[in-house]
Amino acid sequence: MIELNVHDGIAEIVLNAPEKLNALDPAAIAELSAAYVDAERMAQLGDVRALVLRGEGRAFCAGRDISGVDPREDDVLGYLGGLVEPLLQRMAGFPAPTFAVAHGACLGVGLGLLIASDIVYVADTAKIGSPFANLGATLDSGGHALFFERLGAHKTMDLIVTGRLMSGAEAVAAGLFSQVFAADEVTDAARSAARAAASGATQAFVASKRLVAALRDDRLGLWASMAEENRAQAALCDTADYREGFAAFQQKRMPEFTGRP
Repeated sequence: MIELNVHDGIAEIVLNAPEKLNALDPAAIAELSAAYVDAERMAQLGDVRALVLRGEGRAFCAGRDISGVDPREDDVLGYLGGLVEPLLQRMAGFPAPTFAVAHGACLGVGLGLLIASDIVYVADTAKIGSPFANLGATLDSGGHALFFERLGAHKTMDLIVTGRLMSGAEAVAAGLFSQVFAADEVTDAARSAARAAASGATQAFVASKRLVAALRDDRLGLWASMAEENRAQAALCDTADYREGFAAFQQKRMPEFTGRP
């Protein structure tokens, strides 16, 4: 159900089980993780400089596939803690900019896949929220942290208790994700942005990924963040792309970045 295609420095990972809205069982999670491992290996060689994640059919990902799960025997910690969380951490640490295309249902683990991506382009018709009220379960895959950080406690609890789903336009207006597009334009927009990123200074983008992650996870203050920026900038001075960027500016031409360290 998981496809990996690489072309012109861009890896495209596709969730391709539209008949079940790309819901993920343990085998699919393992396949998705393996696809990221393969793409990461190519990124480390300089052959991949951006990644796009998308889903086929009517939905990006409706979450966990529970069609065959017996709740009396459910190893929920094994699934969420043993499979999903390591996948999301691997996605977040990918050594190049990553883009996700959100359309249709983006729920549960599907929401987590968006959270773990760097940039999320959302169809205006996407459905985002917490659908667990009727399951006796709770929001997972990082959803609490995302909603609380961007929406506050009251709106977070409102979404959880009512089960109301936000449209893509509402989610972007609330600051959850990057940009909103018409449903028939969102994939092309993400691919276009990925092409631009793949021709950019990859190591500088990765430095910003690390800084943003530290701000999120370690809650760096202004001066601590500035110190990290200074160190990152100093490290970039040793890269060919840094030198090329300065040379291109001084020579009044467009830079030609390689993305390599």
